[in-house]
Amino acid sequence: MKIFKFWLPLIVLGLILTGQSHIQPARAAVSVPLQSAHDTATLITDHDALGPDQTLNAAIRLQLQPGWHTYWKNPGDAGEATSLTVTLSGERKGSSDQIKWPTPAKIPESGLMAYGYEGDVVLPVTLRATGVGPATLQAHAEWLVCANTCVPEKGDFTLTLPAASSNTPEGQEAPLFHRAAAQTPRPSPFRAGFDKDGVLTLQGEGLDAAHVASAWFMPDRSGVIDQLADQNFRKSGDSVAIHLTWATPAAPPADLSGVIVLEGSDGRQRAYELAHVHPSIEGMKGAPVTAGHATPWLKAMIFAFIAGLILNLMPCVFPVLAMKALSLIKMAGAARHAQRRSALFYAVGVIGAFLALAALTLILRAGGTQVGWGFQFQSPLFVITTMWLLFLLALNLFSVFEITPGAIDVGAMTRLGASGDIITGVLAVILATPCTAPFMGTALAVALTAPFMISVVIFVAMGVGLACPYVLIACFPALGRFLPRPGAWMAVLKQLLAFPLLASCVWLLWVATVQGGAFMTLLAASGAVTLGLAAWLYGISQRQKIRGARGLRRFNLVIALILVLATVMGVVWIIPSSDPPLDAQIVSARQQSGDASFDRQKWSPEVLAEKRAAQKPVFVDMTASWCITCLVNDRVALSTSSVRKAFAARGVTMLVGDWTNKDDRITAYLRLFGRDGVPLYVYYKPGGEGVVLPQILTPGIVIKAISDAPHP
Repeated sequence: MKIFKFWLPLIVLGLILTGQSHIQPARAAVSVPLQSAHDTATLITDHDALGPDQTLNAAIRLQLQPGWHTYWKNPGDAGEATSLTVTLSGERKGSSDQIKWPTPAKIPESGLMAYGYEGDVVLPVTLRATGVGPATLQAHAEWLVCANTCVPEKGDFTLTLPAASSNTPEGQEAPLFHRAAAQTPRPSPFRAGFDKDGVLTLQGEGLDAAHVASAWFMPDRSGVIDQLADQNFRKSGDSVAIHLTWATPAAPPADLSGVIVLEGSDGRQRAYELAHVHPSIEGMKGAPVTAGHATPWLKAMIFAFIAGLILNLMPCVFPVLAMKALSLIKMAGAARHAQRRSALFYAVGVIGAFLALAALTLILRAGGTQVGWGFQFQSPLFVITTMWLLFLLALNLFSVFEITPGAIDVGAMTRLGASGDIITGVLAVILATPCTAPFMGTALAVALTAPFMISVVIFVAMGVGLACPYVLIACFPALGRFLPRPGAWMAVLKQLLAFPLLASCVWLLWVATVQGGAFMTLLAASGAVTLGLAAWLYGISQRQKIRGARGLRRFNLVIALILVLATVMGVVWIIPSSDPPLDAQIVSARQQSGDASFDRQKWSPEVLAEKRAAQKPVFVDMTASWCITCLVNDRVALSTSSVRKAFAARGVTMLVGDWTNKDDRITAYLRLFGRDGVPLYVYYKPGGEGVVLPQILTPGIVIKAISDAPHP
């Protein structure tokens, strides 16, 4: 009896607790937190359990430490947008859509403008959990947090939700999603348009003075406006006008998309999403005009043609043009129709390659990828493949193998006929992309922001300029009189022209080494040896065919094919799976070299802002290891003793930005000056704005540019 009296209260208490556990709400759907010194990251959902085929909202929640911020989908002049992917596994299937971005804040940082978030940030996505049963959410997120420094972070999160027999009510984290939804811009109900001078105008109800005391616009992609410039605001009746400053004044954008924020006199803000606002709208008072756009586009086409002409003189294109010169000499005695046919197909190859590269660039940029002119040389795979192609062409010029059997005094591309002319044109464009010729910067800036058809015409104009000299010589016999007559000496010249191709291979090998370290050197050189053996075996098989040794010829062909396939498969498999070594993540050897008598540092927005705030003169050198124009300028101008002494005497700091590998911050800086490629040289006087120098430098140009800088 005493034992019963002792256990009875405990049994009753246990029953009570057990009953309460059935009526308490489920545990909040929050993943294990990922903590750092800058923030705490978790994966959260708006439901604690899942009913059949239930729609679910998930989010990455970043609780940032004071002073730290992360970025919007358009990070602004620098930064990187957060990425988040969520998938369902187990008995449920589903994947997330794009992030529903809350309205960002404008965050000035180090002389640049960023768009982002501070404090407690929730970035949601939506999933439809098809099926029944429990589900496991697996998420991967990458984000950048910045204060005085920027720290890239990433995390993998796992969260399991139990199954429910019917759609469940919202969970404990739902208020966070409601807050994020309230901060998300709504579709704009206003009519909108802009003019060539940058005046963005809204019309409609709710724009009177009682509701709008100030307004500002944030584009959803960079390189559209000067994001640091003041946006002058004015009202007139039921319309609002905001003056924007174009990033490239000579090339206004074809349309605008982004977020407009309207702030009332009480401080309350309303955010609306503007999608594809065009330069004019029907019936709008003071509608912006579009006639003024024709002049920048026409000017850009002319500049593109001139830039294409100048590319023929750039060292990038010399190896291929030397081969084409051999073809010209060989055809000096040919019929005029054969000369014109060769010129036509060469031009087709040049223009087609320009169009293909332009289409790829525009598609990538439309998808939000930060790319610029010559971006393909930021890929070690592309660099090594191009090196191998030039190496094989050099072996062909040495007669190690023949593309088709024939006389040895005929260049390989000539023997291929029309296809050879097209291939030569494509090679010329591939090797031209590391160079940015004078006039090309303006043309590219317009081409990459103009409507698609205008962009196509601009790139065609550049291709016409590159092909023009060869076409003129081939089509006008009087110009060909200056060429030497063909003869036996051409066999020697053909072999001599292999050496510029080998020199290009050395340059590309160095670029690959800068990008990926010693391992890339080993990979590229080993592949060249393997392909060289394959070419040698192929050449032997060609000669055996002439002698009738079919069995040995087939054996050599099979071995050559195996070697080529093994090389290609090896590089495709190894390069994407290898992490960049430490020496590829820092400044290149060219930047590390130099005289210690003047200040030469690695570029970053923070260092640039620090030097300018200290009233120091600054010379910015935006370069890349694959940019031959940059290397020539460095050798003949920037690294000369006269320029070094001038920099040291006047206290000029040189900041070198290395664009050899992809760097979105450098891409954003280039676009501040309307450029989409390197080189770019900018000089800042103490307390002054940046002045852009020409793309082809001499010591005199550089010294004259800094001549007004005061002594420290």
